[in-house]
Amino acid sequence: MTANKIDALLALRSEGRLLVGRDRIKLLEAVAEHGSITKAAKIAGFSYKTAWDAVDAINNLLPSPAFVTKAGGRSGGGAMVTEEGRRLIETFHRLEERMSRISSLIAQEGLAGHDEFALWSLGIKISTRNVFQTEVVSVRRWPVDVEVTLKISGEIVIHAIVTNEATEELELVPGRRALALVKSSFVSLEPFDPEKPAGRNRFKGVVRRRIDAERNCEVLLDIGGGKTMTAVIARQTAEDMQLSEGVEAVASFSPANVILAVD
Repeated sequence: MTANKIDALLALRSEGRLLVGRDRIKLLEAVAEHGSITKAAKIAGFSYKTAWDAVDAINNLLPSPAFVTKAGGRSGGGAMVTEEGRRLIETFHRLEERMSRISSLIAQEGLAGHDEFALWSLGIKISTRNVFQTEVVSVRRWPVDVEVTLKISGEIVIHAIVTNEATEELELVPGRRALALVKSSFVSLEPFDPEKPAGRNRFKGVVRRRIDAERNCEVLLDIGGGKTMTAVIARQTAEDMQLSEGVEAVASFSPANVILAVD
């Protein structure tokens, strides 16, 4: 009797949307080949919006963008996969090949003696749109709380407030890699005011996209460095602020609303 193949998958999801997986890699490969997000979306079987959601999510998880647009923007220019993106594609395929070998071995011999299977089959689901790969820059301890500063990329940093106990459990020290998560409903938007001083967790950006529903709307803000911040705010608020594509705005959130995760 032929043994059944075990298909091992590692998935990171945000509000039900896959961040990194086979389909997303296929999308990046299509962009690399055709230089167009529109063509790549058709080849990968995505809508135009879904394709952009995918590459935005991937860019937020990497130290530098995996995907960038060429001169002319979405309508007039093209798109390309960066060296970081190509490394992601290569790494994914190496991992997938290794997982395939492990699953084939388990299918033939069973699970006995193969404890590493638990690691390869781990699935993670995250219910938030804003997920960033970061590096701990500093840890400032207080009697109860701890202020952690994390670098996203370049000069972009996030401040988080966690307990002393969490700091110990997560082993948060400078140089530690961590995921920073912020629910989109915790992100506030306000018009950009050059006279207003910068503060913690305040990010100037440009509106990339706005999607309206009956009461709320989703606003995607390009905060630079290939990173995006998503906010869900009242639709009336967005209309009062005249938020539309290309408008400058500031996204902000409390350090207490940042969730940290480590491997």
